[in-house]
Amino acid sequence: MTRPRTPPAAWLALLLAANPSAAAAYGPGKASPPLPAREFRGVWVATVNNIDWPSKRGLPVAQQKAELLALLDRAAQLRLNAVVFQVRPACDALYASRFEPWSEYLTGQMGAAPQPYYDPLEIVVSEAHRRGLELHAWFNPFRARHPSGTAAISANHISQTRPALVRSYGKHLWLDPGDPAVQEHSLNVILDVVRRYDIDGIHLDDYFYPYPENNAAGREMDFPDDSTWRRYVQSGGQRSRADWRRENVNSFLRRLYSDVKAQKPCVKVGVSPFGIWRPGFPSSVRGFDAFEKLYADSRLWFASGWLDYFSPQLYWSTDAPQQSYPVLLKWWAGQNSQRRHLWPGHSAYRTALVPGELTRQVQATRRQARATGDLLWSIKPLVQNKGGVADELSRVLYTQPALVPASPWLGRHAPLQPSSLAASVDRGDLQITWQSAGQEVPWLWLLQWKEGKTWQTEIFPGAQRSARLNTRSGFPASLALRAVDRCGNLSRAAALQRSEK
Repeated sequence: MTRPRTPPAAWLALLLAANPSAAAAYGPGKASPPLPAREFRGVWVATVNNIDWPSKRGLPVAQQKAELLALLDRAAQLRLNAVVFQVRPACDALYASRFEPWSEYLTGQMGAAPQPYYDPLEIVVSEAHRRGLELHAWFNPFRARHPSGTAAISANHISQTRPALVRSYGKHLWLDPGDPAVQEHSLNVILDVVRRYDIDGIHLDDYFYPYPENNAAGREMDFPDDSTWRRYVQSGGQRSRADWRRENVNSFLRRLYSDVKAQKPCVKVGVSPFGIWRPGFPSSVRGFDAFEKLYADSRLWFASGWLDYFSPQLYWSTDAPQQSYPVLLKWWAGQNSQRRHLWPGHSAYRTALVPGELTRQVQATRRQARATGDLLWSIKPLVQNKGGVADELSRVLYTQPALVPASPWLGRHAPLQPSSLAASVDRGDLQITWQSAGQEVPWLWLLQWKEGKTWQTEIFPGAQRSARLNTRSGFPASLALRAVDRCGNLSRAAALQRSEK
């Protein structure tokens, strides 16, 4: 009896099934992958009044850490690429500071370090970087006590050590921005963090002079800075009181920017002011006048380039008649004469109430050529998936990873091309390995591979030296790997080409 002859193609299929490594081999080649997507995708993590973290004061350290890591995991799952973490809510610290006391929002007691001891900022920086996330340290430069503070004020709080610098205003304690000693203190606090921690950015929000409060008679109170105002006038100052206050904020921001760059040029400085500069700008806009009430000339800061990114809090809907998101965004884009990053702030809480609103806002940002990303307030609705807002991000808006846009004014020197790129089949998957050229560890690795006619992208932390690709859809024809530095610059690609065995 003659046995049927097996066709050669069938033999090949059986061979590949038994030995996947016979499917493909990779060697040095040329590849021209498209430029990667560039979009800032940030989220605020607020610690004041335990808005986002920790969930309440005085939790066991293990629970605090678990909550913090869960927030970072959520950010990474949603393909965000930056976290803005509040480290100084009110002249206190969510980190080990020689200038200010431990925050009561952490331990429940101002001035008390967590036990067993750990440094939240140290952990959040390292764990964010392990997930490929930038970590921006968020400071409130002049607020000294928030109404949510209930613990006894510690002996090393500035209201006790230097009471002459502190003003009582309504329900708050506030540092007087008109006192040079105040500016020096807050700058020292911020620069201490820049020097000691591997942060990616410094962030300030909308609190400069305080939002107005009324007295018992219902009248708006003026900020109590008579002594510093008199000192200014007696020294020959010619500005009006309002202009003097604005210049106090201006001078602080100018010096902050230059001092941070002197320490670490690629640490970005960002500001997130109230979303309206002044009513009537543009003409249809009505609302709070931050220029007059907070003494915040945010248009000047942006136009002067005293920052690397600008995130006006545009917390209104796309169809709001007097504060339209796209109308305000277009106006702010027109003020960007220094070509800094414009990354508007969105209220995830508010957009979650209206299906599709966040998508409309982010798409409006993408249509605006001078805006290159978004910043979400805050992480809690993303964790809760409030109104499906997290699904909207992962399924509609952020379906693929993106790099933070480069900051060419901070440096254009490209990192070295990766070395020793290799690929081999391991248990049916493709194992890719590489090395860093030179001594400097890149910030990130950008891996791209071609499936059919489509290029896919993954981003890995700089400490990583291998990746594993699932090959269920086939072995990629080409691979390309590039290094990314802290300023966002890309190296030349190292490439591999597939050859059939």
